[in-house]
Amino acid sequence: MGASKGNATGTASGEAAPGEAGRTAGSAAGRLAGRTALVTGGSRGIGRGIAERLGRDGARVAVHYGSNEAAAKETVAAIERAGGSAFAIGAELGRPGDAEALWTAFDAHADGVDILVNNAGIGTSRPFADTDEAEFDRLFAVNTKAPYFITQLATERLRDGGRIINISSGVSRAAVMPDILTYAMTKGALDVFTRNLSKVLGPRGITVNSVAPGVVDTDVNAAWLRGEENEAARAGAAALSALGKVGTVEDIADVVAFLASPDGRWVTGQWLDATGGSLA
Repeated sequence: MGASKGNATGTASGEAAPGEAGRTAGSAAGRLAGRTALVTGGSRGIGRGIAERLGRDGARVAVHYGSNEAAAKETVAAIERAGGSAFAIGAELGRPGDAEALWTAFDAHADGVDILVNNAGIGTSRPFADTDEAEFDRLFAVNTKAPYFITQLATERLRDGGRIINISSGVSRAAVMPDILTYAMTKGALDVFTRNLSKVLGPRGITVNSVAPGVVDTDVNAAWLRGEENEAARAGAAALSALGKVGTVEDIADVVAFLASPDGRWVTGQWLDATGGSLA
């Protein structure tokens, strides 16, 4: 690992960087050919959807996991079954040295990165009056501090014209769920990071954006969204969207894929509402 990884103006394959103007996008299946992507929390839910989509678009994908190695390996296998290339890397976030551990694992498989998706995160639902310091610190350690330092170390490896995509949340802009106040704060901080970092890395042609999902049908939300006993809750969640439905991981992955592609080269420093119109 060294500064040379971040200063290259091409990709590992010698092709032009994805942010260079004039590059032909080509078909979706190959628009990320020759690129390497890292998706934190890429073994489940939205992260898995993003990892699989980037793999289909031709990127070689590093699937990060915190503790569930089996899920990460299954995601890798799914990408490979679809004709893509991927590898799993493990590092528990929220602990001292987490960013260093993640990149040490990454460096064993790849030399440089083109696309970083900071997706990993945790959330709790607890009234403001009942939130203690330990819970507050844990949420910020995983959702805000980890992406900050993962990205800091990424800049030594990130090729010019690369992409950084931070997964935020609609709750960073709307007080619709007061009991996840602390979680919303962590995502709001991530959005500020996104805007400012876009100016820092802009001279290298690197774009930095936030994507903000609303309610998405994932295994994490299955306990209150799936099954006959949760029909009322699902209907209520769907009613929040202007489109009248609950989001899918594919809905979010497609937005990320656009930003990661050559087509997204002129979008940076932005917060993209991917809530299906829940904030309209």
